[in-house]
Amino acid sequence: MAASPNFTAPPPSIPRDLNLDQVEDLLKVQKAAQKISSILDLDQLVDKVVNEIARSFGCVDSDIYLHNEERGELSLACAHGCAGCEMHGPGHSLKIGKGMVGFVASTGQMHYAPDVRQDPYYIGCEDSTLSEVAIPLHVEGQLVGVFTASHHELDAFTPCQLRLLQALCSDVAVAVHNARRFQQEQRQREQMTHEAREARIIQQALLPKTSPSIPGFNVSGLSIPVGAVGGDWYDFIPMDKGRWGLVLADVSGKGTAAALLMSATRGILRSLVEAACTPGEVLAKLNRLLVEDFPAGRFVTMVYGVLDPVQRTLTFANAGHPQPLLMTGTSAQFLDVERGIPLGLGRGDFSEVEVKLPMGSRLVFYSDGITEAENQRDEEYGLARLQEHFSRSNASAESLLNDVLSFADGSGLHDDASVILVKG
Repeated sequence: MAASPNFTAPPPSIPRDLNLDQVEDLLKVQKAAQKISSILDLDQLVDKVVNEIARSFGCVDSDIYLHNEERGELSLACAHGCAGCEMHGPGHSLKIGKGMVGFVASTGQMHYAPDVRQDPYYIGCEDSTLSEVAIPLHVEGQLVGVFTASHHELDAFTPCQLRLLQALCSDVAVAVHNARRFQQEQRQREQMTHEAREARIIQQALLPKTSPSIPGFNVSGLSIPVGAVGGDWYDFIPMDKGRWGLVLADVSGKGTAAALLMSATRGILRSLVEAACTPGEVLAKLNRLLVEDFPAGRFVTMVYGVLDPVQRTLTFANAGHPQPLLMTGTSAQFLDVERGIPLGLGRGDFSEVEVKLPMGSRLVFYSDGITEAENQRDEEYGLARLQEHFSRSNASAESLLNDVLSFADGSGLHDDASVILVKG
């Protein structure tokens, strides 16, 4: 007869028919069973269960089949013994109702065959197998799988051992259920991470590859998303007569949803710019389209201007975006417009402002992720620091973002940060 098991969990109460040795084994089993609940690697878990039980009971074979609800079958997850049997190869599966495993899965009840030669459900595997037990693995009434153990002796499992196995299978079922959920969640996280990387690559491809070459001007831009993808966007759009369209926008929200809306807005804006409309007209037409298409509560702030290098002017319209900063010599001015609501919220028109860009001037478009960046004392970077930074002759788009990141050190950015700098 097989030795008492040393790996299982106790039943709700200690049966009266246990002797002292069996009670001692049962307490050992309780400690061992507690360990399996902490195993979240499914392969490691089922391997430990089947091998420990096989060794404890002297089994010819022990297996765990996992329930595939979508396919209506049970797939072999791990087996101890029967290495040369085709039924124990990787990926082997059984339909519900077939064999002892399928019968137990369909009835939800343990089935014990003290003599497999007389059992109507047993499917032969090892010639030396004479007795076998199959026990369903259930969690909250849902079938997780089936555990089986077979032995080379007739009626090898005592009533006490069968109770121990049933108790063990209750713990195994919960552990397997948790491990499968962890595995599924891990795959979902990996898939989401992969998709986020792909989305970031695509979004970065929508940003300008290089700065435009504009006689008499140096134009640059930079954007840092707070996550894998973001809702900030800037663009340089070539136009007729050597003019350039400059745009910096911020879609409400963060993440993939904001990135999708940003991409759609970019495509529409570019098509409108090609129609040679003025900045105010472009934003008005864009707004009408976004009001119809955007989900409720979503909007875009945007500043869009046309740089004329011959006239050394920039004509811009502003849709609820932070005011551009113009530095000329030692003077600084935040440029305002009369009318301009965020795009996508409702009907409205957009006024324009034309500014002169003399030699040595600096014009800055920026997102609120820069001015609203906070340090550990909850202080904002603010307009004063922005103005002070661009009072330096060597200031650049890159130096501004580095300064903001340094200012927020320890707190990190909480919103996308983007900037366009036009040096005259």
